[in-house]
Amino acid sequence: MSETAVAVLILCVSFVLLLVFRFPIALALVGSTLATAAYLGVPWIVVGQRMIQGLNSYTLLAIPFFILAGQIMSEGGLALRLVRLAQLFVGRVRGGLALVNCVACMLFGNLSGSAAADASSVGSVMIPAMKRKGYDADYAVAVTTSAAIQGVVMPPSHNMILYSLAAGGAVAIPALFMGGIVPCLILLAALMITSYVIARKRGYASGETIPRAEIPRVLLDGVLVMMTGVIILGGIFTGWFTATEAGAIACAYAFILTFIVYRDVPLSRMWTILRKTLRTVSMVLFLIAASDAFAWILTYVKIPAMVTELFLSVSDNPYVVLFMINILLLLLGAPLDMAPLILIMTPILYPVMTSMGVDPVHFGVVMILNLGIGLITPPVGTVLFVGCAIGRVSVERATRASWPFFVVMVGVLFLITFVPELVLWLPGLLKAGS
Repeated sequence: MSETAVAVLILCVSFVLLLVFRFPIALALVGSTLATAAYLGVPWIVVGQRMIQGLNSYTLLAIPFFILAGQIMSEGGLALRLVRLAQLFVGRVRGGLALVNCVACMLFGNLSGSAAADASSVGSVMIPAMKRKGYDADYAVAVTTSAAIQGVVMPPSHNMILYSLAAGGAVAIPALFMGGIVPCLILLAALMITSYVIARKRGYASGETIPRAEIPRVLLDGVLVMMTGVIILGGIFTGWFTATEAGAIACAYAFILTFIVYRDVPLSRMWTILRKTLRTVSMVLFLIAASDAFAWILTYVKIPAMVTELFLSVSDNPYVVLFMINILLLLLGAPLDMAPLILIMTPILYPVMTSMGVDPVHFGVVMILNLGIGLITPPVGTVLFVGCAIGRVSVERATRASWPFFVVMVGVLFLITFVPELVLWLPGLLKAGS
């Protein structure tokens, strides 16, 4: 067996073993990288340098800012105001609360860029409300967790920034943000139709309407909250500021809205918000550093070239390869979390796609939606667990109730996979206008 083959074996086996022994995935990445480096005679200081280099990026500053902005909005009552706005437009039909849930998750995803924040913030409002109105708890959880996945596709998505970084900065973040809008709207329509069909089948009641006297206030609150997304996306797309600067401005606006305009929580709560943000950011940054070293050792032993050769030996049709990659990622998304998979798989699969002429923006949006579906798939469905905790239902019940939504989401995934214009149309307009 050649030295390269042994190195690949050591890398893969050590990584899997560390995961089996329940090491955190960041430590598993570092441990397998160090083991492989030791076999190849690469000094460990080089691995440390690669980890530091992985954090040496101005663009990376956008992630802490967006996480902080999302945390501020999650602690405040902004989610409730978005729910009221959604109720104004879609709350009157049969199963209206489920439709409100879907729209509210999309709107909040435009602010937080996180599926978990979506599920916890909107879910804490909608799941109890749906249960009080006679909706089954498993259905309420299934709707909420499925709709929350819109947060990974709808800009500003943290995961799109991670994909851009994992691709070596070769993919523009504004193009990725634009590319996620149409797929998110298609996903929203598909989830709303599914929710409506199930609501009629189960005989759920129509939703409540907003009293006429409250409509101006609901609209004003909705506009003020949604201005966060307008500021972020408008500034990025017009070139007024970068994604990092947009994150900082979003933090400032969320702070003003939560602590000065609405005063939903006392200012003393800011220390708790900062502590939660710091904990999340530290985990994300360590994961990025570990993934960068892991990606470097992958390239050192030529695994991306091997994978490219393997896929090309099966077919030279990019859609066939995309189909196989989708199946692979759906399987990997069940036992592994989304962010690590983006950081691990992008350096491997990105060269495959570019060698076959697949647009990196198209592949990025497909990959992010695919791995987002894994967030509601056991055994490691992070968003599913959040919904189950709020709804107080078992994972088994929620999973059974989620199957119709899972099938619909996979259908949307393959639709945007085989019709790339759905992803590339808006980025094309951005490019044409620049």
